[in-house]
Amino acid sequence: MSSTRQGPGDVSPGPRPASVTVEELQARYAEVNPLVNAVCTPNPAALTEAVRLDAERDDGRVRGPLHGLPVLVKDNIDTADLPTTAGSLALADQPPPPHDAPLVRRLREAGCIVLGKTNLSEWANFRGSASSSGWSAFGGLTRNPYALNRSAGGSSSGSGAAVAAGMAELAIGTETNGSIVCPAALNGVVGLKPTVGLIPQQGIVPISHSQDTAGPMTRTVSQAAALLTVLTGGATDYLQSCRGEDLSDLRIGVPRGPLWGYSTGLDRVSEEALELLSRCGATLVDHLSLPTPGGDEDQLHVLSHELKVDLTAYLATRKPGGPRTLAELIAFNQQHADVELRYFGQELFERAEGTEGLGSPVYVAARLAALRAGRDGIDGLLRENQLDALVMPSYSPAWTIDLINGDHVLGSSSSHAALAGYPLLTVPSGLVEGLPVGITFSGTGRSDDTLIRLAHAFETARIKVHGPFPTPEFRQWV
Repeated sequence: MSSTRQGPGDVSPGPRPASVTVEELQARYAEVNPLVNAVCTPNPAALTEAVRLDAERDDGRVRGPLHGLPVLVKDNIDTADLPTTAGSLALADQPPPPHDAPLVRRLREAGCIVLGKTNLSEWANFRGSASSSGWSAFGGLTRNPYALNRSAGGSSSGSGAAVAAGMAELAIGTETNGSIVCPAALNGVVGLKPTVGLIPQQGIVPISHSQDTAGPMTRTVSQAAALLTVLTGGATDYLQSCRGEDLSDLRIGVPRGPLWGYSTGLDRVSEEALELLSRCGATLVDHLSLPTPGGDEDQLHVLSHELKVDLTAYLATRKPGGPRTLAELIAFNQQHADVELRYFGQELFERAEGTEGLGSPVYVAARLAALRAGRDGIDGLLRENQLDALVMPSYSPAWTIDLINGDHVLGSSSSHAALAGYPLLTVPSGLVEGLPVGITFSGTGRSDDTLIRLAHAFETARIKVHGPFPTPEFRQWV
């Protein structure tokens, strides 16, 4: 296993046959997936698809820069040829969905090869409040390849761990609040949560239509930009935003409160990241503060109300024979409590089942409060200080896995953007005692291109100074 990995570069596979790449990745899967358990369902047809795409290339039919590139897809995104379980035994024995999710269809049309499905925190980490990220009844426990006894984060655990472990360069995750940027930061990869609505939500097992989105998880920022171009339909070429290190025309805010100060090592690496951004010419406006993003009850009201409505609508798209309502899922979990409820409960499901629909005054008030807390906080800070974006530490270093007591998260960067439906982009910034950490760029709605530009410039500058980011050694961390 190598000690470094490549930096930002061309996402094109060039003349290298896709079939050779797939065979190598399948061999890598056999070697390291038993250690990290990131991929729950490999695609048995991946090599056949690669051969077909090689033939297209040989005939001069190249679909674009992602032609022939393998991609892993989180197991809450519909694939017509592979099961979609959301990590639950309730969907494990059901037929695959009748259609690809629109984003999967776009991937295939661009020439991507679906290499398999990645494990996740069951139901995208919205079932029980004491959950452990990376665990699902269907897929088991995903581990962090940098420290096998530490968390891979959630809920896109498998996507982050698989990219870090070298089982694919490209993966798709989903985020409601931190579920892309958390595992990306903990596993030392790039994670891009786009503005909500840029990527179609259809065919994704939902929590909340106001906060859910899919997004790229990749080795490099340029790969994430190329994937975002495909996932959003191609109207904007986000690769054009990867244009060097010069940030002299940009002003970046540094909101210290409440996003710093919970991890000494993380703060140290993040200060070094600020210095690199300053060397790139960016104007840093320091010592700002974001308001606390509202009460937890408002956020829970929104997610609970939307889950009941959105999940029922999703289940209606699946073939008959499986659960059709949230109440049926709750009953299934009770009937299979020895596995499904072994480590944590389903009180969030039960809370959602007790809601009264999207016309409820409780929901309407909570939704407005959450939206204001997210958007007013971010947009107000940007406007008052004439900023193009914000930068902050991503997440605390990976915590020790504790299936009995659940996660031990010290701090994060995702809540304001989650409430607002705004984009986030996390990029590796360094190591704390051998554990990856990242910095996150945040901005207003549809500022995805600006965040890509910032992240690519930082990534390029960091590699020049520190070299390629080290690859994991698959060891226990003491």
